Amino acid sequence: MSELPPYLVPHSQEEIRILYADEDLLLVRKPDLLLSIPGRHPLNKDCLITRLQQDYPTASIVHRLDLDTSGIMIIPLNKPAHAHISRQFQQRRVEKSYHAVVYGRVAEDEGKVELPIRCDWERRPLQMIDHERGKYALTHYEVLAREKDRTRLLLKPVTGRSHQLRIHMRELGHPILGCDMYAHEEALAMADRLLLHATTIGFEHPVTGEWLSGECLPDF
Repeated sequence: MSELPPYLVPHSQEEIRILYADEDLLLVRKPDLLLSIPGRHPLNKDCLITRLQQDYPTASIVHRLDLDTSGIMIIPLNKPAHAHISRQFQQRRVEKSYHAVVYGRVAEDEGKVELPIRCDWERRPLQMIDHERGKYALTHYEVLAREKDRTRLLLKPVTGRSHQLRIHMRELGHPILGCDMYAHEEALAMADRLLLHATTIGFEHPVTGEWLSGECLPDF
């Protein structure tokens, strides 16, 4: 990839996939290297929501995935649906899982990382572990497969702090491959993208009240 000016972000040309649609919401697959919402610079307006609004003018953002993270997202199509789903996120009733490929062989078959996170104001947007002023953060993990130099994990965040999965995996001693923010040089060089993907999401449908689950498997 050619070097971009520092104020520009990469723009993925990969299409957004509609996984589910009804009158109230969409479930979509966001490609990696696509912003969830417009960036501050005028040239960074291309993003998931502006693309979707071409066909779904009332679409709105109720949660985000990082630029480098691919996977499933909920897109409300009206204000009542947005408010209902937003409350579920606030009350931690939305169930999410991610696939990640991390550096090294994770010893335990399953476990958790429970470390508080806050913004590192001197190095924004980086986050940091802070036991005094950080916000509570909890991630459960399960080993799916081990290879010689890497491990595939299923991650289930209970909280939704910025960069939570990236920084928790680093603190576990197994940074996510391809992470240019928290991985060491060897782990960064082992993948040409961040190997983190939002795989499943489950929540209460804002109108029917039924539990709605969506799945989108990673392509790595």
